[in-house]
Order: sequence, then C-alpha cells, then structure tokens
Amino acid sequence: MSGEVLSQNEIDALLSALSTGEMDADELKKEESERKVRVYDFKRALRFSKDQIRNLTRIHENFARLLTTYFSAQLRTYVNINVATADQLPYEEFIRSIPKMTILNVFEVPPLDGRILMEVNPNIAYTMLDRVLGGRGTSFNKVESLTEIETKIMTNLYEHAFENLKEAWSSIADINPELSEFEVNPQFLQMVSPNDTVVVISFNITIGEVSGMINICIPHVVLEPIIPKLSVHYWMHTSKKEREPNELQALEQRVRTAELPLIAQLGTADISIQDFLNLTAGDVIELEQPIDNPIVISVGGLPKFLGQAGKVNKKIGIQILENLKGGDENDE
Repeated sequence: MSGEVLSQNEIDALLSALSTGEMDADELKKEESERKVRVYDFKRALRFSKDQIRNLTRIHENFARLLTTYFSAQLRTYVNINVATADQLPYEEFIRSIPKMTILNVFEVPPLDGRILMEVNPNIAYTMLDRVLGGRGTSFNKVESLTEIETKIMTNLYEHAFENLKEAWSSIADINPELSEFEVNPQFLQMVSPNDTVVVISFNITIGEVSGMINICIPHVVLEPIIPKLSVHYWMHTSKKEREPNELQALEQRVRTAELPLIAQLGTADISIQDFLNLTAGDVIELEQPIDNPIVISVGGLPKFLGQAGKVNKKIGIQILENLKGGDENDE
C-alpha cells in the first residue's frame, strides 16, 4: 500500500474497522511484510540490468534499419523490420519457444568468445527465397527437405545480412561476423548449456503481405567482455567526442572557401495580371525604388549590406556603402 493514496472515506472506513475489531492491525502488518518477499528463480538469473537491455535494444534498432535497407535491395520489394522485444532468459527456454523446425544461422563474432544465433521463421525464410529466385514472395514451409541450392542461397543471403551487425555494434565492439553453422533443428544445436543466460532480440519483419519473426540470441559469454560499455555512464561519456587538433582549423578553412549567393535587388514593383499578360519586349516597368536610394544586397538570402550600382571594367558592379543593422559586423 506504500504506493497508494487513500481517500478520506477509505481512511474513515479503515479506522472504523480497526476500532470495531473487524480488522486486526497485526494481521495488516503481517500481510504487508509478506508482500515484500519475492520468489527468485535461480534458473532465470538476471545477468543484465534494465539499462544494459535498453542500450542493447537501441543498438539493434539501428541493426533493424540496416537490415531493412539490405533486404529491400536484395528482394526488390517492400520490407519493414523493427525491434519487437528484448529480454534475457535461459537458453533452454529460448530453444523451447522457437519452432521445432526452423532456419538457424550460427555466427562467430571474433575477437569476442562464443557464438550468436540468428533464427528466421520458416514462412519469412521461404518468402525471401521465393523473391530471390524471381517469384512473387509466396510463403511455403518445407524446412525438412531443403535442397543444396536452397541452402546455399539462404546461407549467402543471411551471411551478407549479418555483416550489418558489424556497423550496428561499432559503438561497443569491433567484430567480424562469420557464418559457422547452418541448421534447421534446434535440438541439434548446443551453443551454451541449457541454464546459461542469453539475451534474445526479437524483430517483427514484413515482406510484402507476409509477416513473421527473426530472433537474435546472444549468450552472456559473448557480451561479458563488453558489459561495461552497455552502461549509461559509458554512453554518456562517449557521446562527447573529443575534437581532433586540426578539426577546428579544417572546419574554418572550409567555411572560408564556401561559396555564398550574393544578390543586389534593384527594386520591386506590383503589377496586375492583365498588365503582366500584356508585357512585350521593349516595355518599361517602373520600380518602387527611388533612383537615389541605396539598393539592398543580400548574402545567402539575408539582407546584409546597402550599396549602389555602377560599372567596373565594362561590367555592372555594386559598391557597398554600409552594413545593415542586425548584421554581424565581425563577419569577414
């Protein structure tokens, strides 16, 4: 009840029940103490904090965007991928949660120890295969009888897709993903012991009108060396990039050599649509600008100077008379 606020009527009813003996204060204290005791399952040991799981989610949201771009180009159709969930659980529980026959790609990620598993739902895998072979993306399931050609096409597709993990993980580790094993039966796959904690990132994927899931299973042994880099403190610290010694000088040099459009506006005039339609060569338009008034000179679309028109070496020129108020007089 520590997080609840009672109304005045509820407080009066509680005091009345205590005074009449309907409720016992000792029993209330006992119930409150019992609520504070939580059952802890040592088989589901939590190795990662919520912040670390949150940062892993951010990293794989970027991975999802990279996969969307990759698969859209390879399959030449609409593809949408986004992170659905990120959770930590025992490896055995993850294996039980996926289909009995599915597409399993095992990757090594040197220099980190251990291996990462990419599980692709069969209906999504066969939709991809059908698109690569020139079909419309029809989904069918015959995982048990994959031909050698189908296996080769799938492994090539997922091997190149997983290369995007290198870029997605660049903020925490410099890895080189390598496909080491292709399997269809989860029971034949023993990456870690059944009770070892793994992080499972689940992606929703839509290809045309077909939807499904892709799961990335990352054992604790893979993430253990880089766990400190998943903390909020590390991310906040590394977000402030240190400037290179010559960075400011190079930036200043680029700014100085950048080209800006400079426009001298002689004047403006308002005319009717009828007059505009009747304009012909030789007509003269009277501007609202008096001939002895300075003209406005704009730099990059912003009024910067006042000047007067003239002639320089057989070309029209503009002489700057003064800076406009509001302009930065220190600009060069």
